[in-house]
Amino acid sequence: MMKRLLLAGALFAPYAAQAQPAQTTTASTSAGAAVRTKWTEVRDYITQSAADMSEAQYAYRPTPDVRSFGELIGHLAGSQNMYCAIALGEKPPAEDAVEKGAKTKAALQQAWKESNAYCAKAYNIAESELGAMVDLFGSQRTKLYTLMDNMSHDNEHYGNIVTYMRLNKLIPPSSRPR
Repeated sequence: MMKRLLLAGALFAPYAAQAQPAQTTTASTSAGAAVRTKWTEVRDYITQSAADMSEAQYAYRPTPDVRSFGELIGHLAGSQNMYCAIALGEKPPAEDAVEKGAKTKAALQQAWKESNAYCAKAYNIAESELGAMVDLFGSQRTKLYTLMDNMSHDNEHYGNIVTYMRLNKLIPPSSRPR
């Protein structure tokens, strides 16, 4: 009798599993949460990189025709302010405002910190609002797309930062043992 009950249970289990209602998307598996997680990761890598480079290394540029490390941090802070203002439905500041204004390591780190605090608001927009359309460089895009574009831009320039650090004999945060 016990064997029959076990066999019946084993045969019935797949049907019972199929009868369960599909799980709804939760905040931890939503598109907004996924983009926020990836942005947080690159944000933290850039923050650590900015701390690791010395004041003198902020003037470092691998070739004369590219941004210095400091200009790169300024560019990232300014572009984040622009992207996140667009996602928040606010008037975007000039993308190059930080890069043109902040020159010291301390000022650039502070500008980066402030842009991250501002962007945290954008990356916490309610999931239901992420589909709203905004003007991004003359095209209609969703707020989610705008945030993804910012995260991608940050990652693109983190790749530059990795090279700058390696050329200065530093190990980038993403390459360190965990």
